[in-house]
Amino acid sequence: MLEPVIPQSPPCMFPVSRRLCAMNTTGATPAGVARAAPAGPARFPLDRSRSQESLVRSGCRPTQSPNGCQGQHRARIRQGRAAWGWRLDGGRSMSEQDQWIGIDVAKAWLDVATPQDAAVRRFANDPDGIAALVTALTTQPPQMTVLEATGGHETAVTAALAAAGLAVAVVNPRQVRDFARATGQLAKTDALDARILALFAQRMEPAVRPLPEPTAQELAALLARRRQLLEMRTAERNRRPALAPRLRTRLDEHLTWLSQQIADLDRELDQTLRESPVWQAKEARLRTIPGIGPVVARTLLGELPELGTLDRQQVAALAGVAPLNQDSGQRTGTRRIWGGRAPVRAALYMAVVSAIRCNPVIRPFYARLIAAGKPVKLAMVACMRKLLVFANAVLRDDVDWSPHALQTA
Repeated sequence: MLEPVIPQSPPCMFPVSRRLCAMNTTGATPAGVARAAPAGPARFPLDRSRSQESLVRSGCRPTQSPNGCQGQHRARIRQGRAAWGWRLDGGRSMSEQDQWIGIDVAKAWLDVATPQDAAVRRFANDPDGIAALVTALTTQPPQMTVLEATGGHETAVTAALAAAGLAVAVVNPRQVRDFARATGQLAKTDALDARILALFAQRMEPAVRPLPEPTAQELAALLARRRQLLEMRTAERNRRPALAPRLRTRLDEHLTWLSQQIADLDRELDQTLRESPVWQAKEARLRTIPGIGPVVARTLLGELPELGTLDRQQVAALAGVAPLNQDSGQRTGTRRIWGGRAPVRAALYMAVVSAIRCNPVIRPFYARLIAAGKPVKLAMVACMRKLLVFANAVLRDDVDWSPHALQTA
């Protein structure tokens, strides 16, 4: 006797149990299996008549909303804090996945967290607190410790952790804030920032760069103070025309004092470079490039200590003079510069103002861009990038600049 042919039905589109999808030859529910009442209409934008017809024909009914989780077995995998096994107080041993530390730096304290732990431990941002933090971390060294650049408040703890042999990365706060928004974390507190930093370290694994040499740090500090005094002197000069005559005498005294302080800093910069033959030789190499004077050379050495160790694309991106694409679909946007180190760009701009007049390579390059109809600012930025590439090449190859050796830049 031939068995009846059962028509093939389309596959069930809902997460139902295999027992409810079982069919006998009549399409009825198998014995011993009760039908489950539907938990409501499906939330998918489907053709309701077709989907219901397919379910009736196949003998299947949804046991729940497809977007729900009732009736499903919970995962047996331990997730989140259940797998955490290390505390800063040394209570338990560190597991392999917990070797990431985030430190939120404030003026008075340091908040330390791991990605898995909700608790945050606080240390004072002073020599005793930093020593206690180093002791806690060196007991079981983490894979990486990440801090934000906070205007110098992170310098002491970063130096202490690096001296202890720990991997430390100082990251851009803007990148961490964007990462927090991407994870849905919109609130901002010191404890939340510490956990976000730890999660950022775990997910992004930022590059660990060696700390600058002491001479480079001292040079950068002197240059930063010089910029501050220059800004103050410019602001005072701008106030003078609108100031009452009886107050101009005091303002002139302040201007004289500021000029004297700037001159003293210039002498300190000269002394710092003379004490280091290596840095003195680097400055001499940079000043062989027409357009680069003592201020620009010292700014490049102090604010861009990586100069001479990177390729031209990397150093341009680090300084913020690399053109970035703005394309989407069929749209080709205008290339723009973004990010980087503002003091370096400011120094390069002033150098290019001179180089487009006296540099035998930059001058025709700038004229060719202007003749092609490029905006003046675009041409200036292109010359800034080329000048920076020259500076990187002379330090990398340890040679004086020559217009005939440009192919190796």
